[in-house]
Amino acid sequence: MNKMKAIKLIWLSDRLHLRKYGRTITGDVYFAMPLGPVPSTTRDILEHNKYSLSDDELNYTSEFLTVLSDYEYASTKEPNLKVFSKTDVEAIDEVFNVYGHMEPFSLSNVSHAFPEWKRYESALKQKLASRFEMDVLDFFEKSDDVIGPFNESVESLALAKEVYIENKNLLSALQ
Repeated sequence: MNKMKAIKLIWLSDRLHLRKYGRTITGDVYFAMPLGPVPSTTRDILEHNKYSLSDDELNYTSEFLTVLSDYEYASTKEPNLKVFSKTDVEAIDEVFNVYGHMEPFSLSNVSHAFPEWKRYESALKQKLASRFEMDVLDFFEKSDDVIGPFNESVESLALAKEVYIENKNLLSALQ
């Protein structure tokens, strides 16, 4: 699979799961970049970034992924689905069914319609920075320009957002 395509599918899966259940699948930190949202740790994993990942993370990654070229990857064995909840798998499947057929740059173009990226569009075009850390709360914003399975009711979306905020506050209090 192409790196950009994988990154966009993971972002869309995180976004969908967050909007339905109040948490992302990956827990990743997102950055708005010229080609769309990028989950930073996911990118580090795909790039085998030895400066950002532990030896255990690098070894685990190597167990499942083979780098074919700068932008192409292949699975070396079946994924360990036990690390995912049923709702994680549901969101991943739903996103893949809607977007999995798309080419990487088409997914990048689609990502530019989402409010969490549009917030940084002007600054990215002006090259004020190469990336901007995204606020995951923006993933809850609704937009008529967005295609795909992001059509939760106002009540459901508000409840998921409340769950996310409560969990975030609880984690902050525990640290």
